[in-house]
Amino acid sequence: MENRIKNLRFCPSYDGFVAGNKSVSETIDILKKAGFYGLEGWADHGFFDGSVEDLTKVGEAFKAAGLVINTFHLPYEQPVLDDIATLYELDRTRVVEKMKIWIEKAAACGAKIGILHPTTRAAINGLSCYDVDKEGLDRICGQANKSLQEMLKFCEQFDFKIAIENMPPRGGGRLGSKNEHLIKLYEENKHPLLGFCLDTGHALLSYGKDAMKAYYGMEDHLIAFHLADNAGDRDSHLLPGHGHFPWGDFFKALNKRGFSDTVCVETPPFDIGPNFSTGAWCKMFRELNELVEKSLES
Repeated sequence: MENRIKNLRFCPSYDGFVAGNKSVSETIDILKKAGFYGLEGWADHGFFDGSVEDLTKVGEAFKAAGLVINTFHLPYEQPVLDDIATLYELDRTRVVEKMKIWIEKAAACGAKIGILHPTTRAAINGLSCYDVDKEGLDRICGQANKSLQEMLKFCEQFDFKIAIENMPPRGGGRLGSKNEHLIKLYEENKHPLLGFCLDTGHALLSYGKDAMKAYYGMEDHLIAFHLADNAGDRDSHLLPGHGHFPWGDFFKALNKRGFSDTVCVETPPFDIGPNFSTGAWCKMFRELNELVEKSLES
């Protein structure tokens, strides 16, 4: 098969650098030595946890080094304060205002796409997820829709896109864990700045051996990717090729499409950490490219 994605633009997620407490210059040095194209930003952490002015300087440093910050993960770690689909209107309006702050910061560092979880609630830490089968898909989507419409309007001034990420089913019918949820959100909020982010690890947890079903369900509106692997039992964020996701089918589909934008690898190296060595990052980059080559040869 002709390799149309030979120079796929891999960018790791910033979360792999957090434990090492790496500075901007140290992170840039590792990325360049390893061969990565850039980095995905991550709200509330490290050198991304600053003012608009601070993030502008971060973006300038990356640009000067010939690297990009094309995608930026919007806040998602707080089950209530980051949930755009929360059923409590006071909380929802606060979430939207927080998202606007981070959209502006993401745009300041040069990002073009914000990765957004359609809900942050999950059946962990004593909190139950919003089960759409019990609460009603229309009810939960209605809240998410109001948030998305306000956010997309705000995004227009920055020409900044929002990519809704598919979710693992964790605890039941979690919003975003099925293609029909995502399509409903897209159709009810059609906007030139709205699209999808495929998380391969989440797809494996939702669809098992039919994980590519998530790809094909989102394909027409895919604008971003989170590549991660797992054993099918939990979202362990293993480096691609170390779990059960069907990478051969995935890279062939991506190759057929001729995708040429950045791809975020949302995992650390498959190595001893958490403060990973430069050598580990270099090994990670080599393994990723070898996986692509192997996938297209089979």
